[in-house]
Amino acid sequence: MNTFVNPEEILDELELSPTMLIADFGCGSGGFTIPLAKRVDEGLVYSLDIMEAPLSSLKGRLLMEKINNVKIIKCNLETHKGSTLSPESVDMVVIPNVLFQIENKGGIIIEALRILKNSGKLVIIDWLTNASQGPEEGRIAKEEVIRLAKDQGAQLLKEFDAGKYHYGIILTK
Repeated sequence: MNTFVNPEEILDELELSPTMLIADFGCGSGGFTIPLAKRVDEGLVYSLDIMEAPLSSLKGRLLMEKINNVKIIKCNLETHKGSTLSPESVDMVVIPNVLFQIENKGGIIIEALRILKNSGKLVIIDWLTNASQGPEEGRIAKEEVIRLAKDQGAQLLKEFDAGKYHYGIILTK
């Protein structure tokens, strides 16, 4: 997880409740998964990533911290039904600092909206296109992300401060 983003501050923006079902797309080693799991302690966090090494690291962290409400899924989120989750099965999908890393940005948004319940929230945090730090390649403008989501029937709910180098948006289905 990138050190420029503070997951705890971002989670404060999200109106989480203890029983929520949340999918963390591109979870890596758990930068968002672990704080999410602690806040939805009666719910469940699906932690999804394509890479084995970070998922293995996450498993170890969950054991050390005795967190039991996380289900780890190795999958390709850019493909049709790639998450393996059922349609309209989660209350929230979080895509933190992932879009810049993938080719099929529209595909991951389509998959997020597919598994999101009606009125569920899609939270996207990614690099500002003009940020002076971070990766140069793969950045996608906030306006383009909003357009991709709106093309799938989502609506912008709000924008929030995700730090100096990132934007944060919340969309609803």
